[in-house]
Amino acid sequence: MFLLIAEAAGFHEHFYELTKNTVFSGMSEQLIHHPWHGLRFWDLIQPFFMFIVGVAMPFSLRKRLATGSQQAVTKHILKRCFLLFLFGVLLHCVYSHTLVWELWNVLVQLAFTILIAYSIMKLPLKAQWAISFALLLLTEMMYRIYNPGDPYSRGDNFGTFTDLLTMGKTNSGHWVFINFIPTASHTVWGVICGKILLSREKKDSNKMMYFITAGLIIVCAGLILDQLNITPVIKRIATSSFTLISGGIAIWVLALCYWSIDLRKNHKKWLSIFAVVGTNSIFIYLFSETVGIQWFRGFGMIFTQGILAPLLLSEKIILVINSLLVLFMFWYITYFLDSKKIYFRI
Repeated sequence: MFLLIAEAAGFHEHFYELTKNTVFSGMSEQLIHHPWHGLRFWDLIQPFFMFIVGVAMPFSLRKRLATGSQQAVTKHILKRCFLLFLFGVLLHCVYSHTLVWELWNVLVQLAFTILIAYSIMKLPLKAQWAISFALLLLTEMMYRIYNPGDPYSRGDNFGTFTDLLTMGKTNSGHWVFINFIPTASHTVWGVICGKILLSREKKDSNKMMYFITAGLIIVCAGLILDQLNITPVIKRIATSSFTLISGGIAIWVLALCYWSIDLRKNHKKWLSIFAVVGTNSIFIYLFSETVGIQWFRGFGMIFTQGILAPLLLSEKIILVINSLLVLFMFWYITYFLDSKKIYFRI
């Protein structure tokens, strides 16, 4: 979430422009999505987002069932998914400054992945693993049946076909709405890991081994698909190889955090810098993507431009500094809300 609001503050794009053709260009490229076949750090953020939502679901379900019925929980899930879908659609209207029907936003994707993950939460873990891999197999089949000769063509694939059916248009960046089918696996794997964390039957060391082994198997499967030229790693259409590699890395990162924070009790104070952003995650995401982009960037420039331009700093440097100022303002909003115990939930 911290990195997402940093993007909304403009840091990624301005840092990329500042470091272009320098020794830091390779690092700044990691904050920009890969154009097609390949993997960069920034390509992992949405999978992490969907995965961690899944991890939180068993904890949330346990808490809600302690005070309510399964029917009430289902009603809450349906309401939440509807609102996520609505917010995702409305965000594209904000981006376009007009009424549009576009379904590429991460919140729209998340609405569907949560529904899929919730619908199979009560099944045994083996069944959930099987269904998650079936979703990836289904994705493979749809792309290959639609365009057998070149299933992962940049301009003509099953994803663009479904976009034309559902929206009457395709995305200039080659993102596709149907991505929610394979990436539902990320949320399902998160649910599985959340259940493992809650389990009293498994020892802490066994939980760690489960996460490490599961991540290894999944990552290796994705690498094999890509290296043997069976299915390329493409984030923009969430190919099965991309979903596997990014999902396996997400499980590894969870294992690292679990080992460091829960087992070693490494509760360092600096972690709270990121934690406060997560306490109002959906709110700050919507805020930064709307009011933040449209108002805060310009507001910050009043001061950064006014103070730094007379010092003869370049425009690119000023824009990077301004993005850091805007990021601080976003962060401080979450810090203030957390300090006052104000949390916006849907």
